Amino acid sequence: MTLRAHTLKSAPGSRHSRKRVGRGNASGHGNYSGHGGKGQTARSGGNAGLKLKGFKMLLQSTPKLRGFKSLATKPMTLTLDDLEKNFNDGDVVTVASLHEKKVISKTVAAAKVVNTGELKKKLVLEGIKTTKTVAEIIKGLGGEVK
Repeated sequence: MTLRAHTLKSAPGSRHSRKRVGRGNASGHGNYSGHGGKGQTARSGGNAGLKLKGFKMLLQSTPKLRGFKSLATKPMTLTLDDLEKNFNDGDVVTVASLHEKKVISKTVAAAKVVNTGELKKKLVLEGIKTTKTVAEIIKGLGGEVK
């Protein structure tokens, strides 16, 4: 069949016949013609606000979310005691080695060492953030912060 102006047809189910209302009670759409009973809902444009009234309490009880949540990955805090317990003298400390020794969980992507506790071992930190004092302590012991 060739595609011509007289052969065009709409897709099945895409066209609906208009609902004829107000043609007697036997039609099923008589009396109120699908507009319900009396009052606000019977008027044209009168029922738009009613949907929002039940929603108002929910809106009022929802706490306001102030500020914003940063998407930057926050490093997990480690102490010098954690390094002292889990690593030997001369070890290289990386995020992967922290995962292996189960010092931090697999979901944590970054770590930062803070000055809490004591460290007596010479360690090399690679790809791990530190505070200034921790960097001084590690360099004082002969270690490195890369």
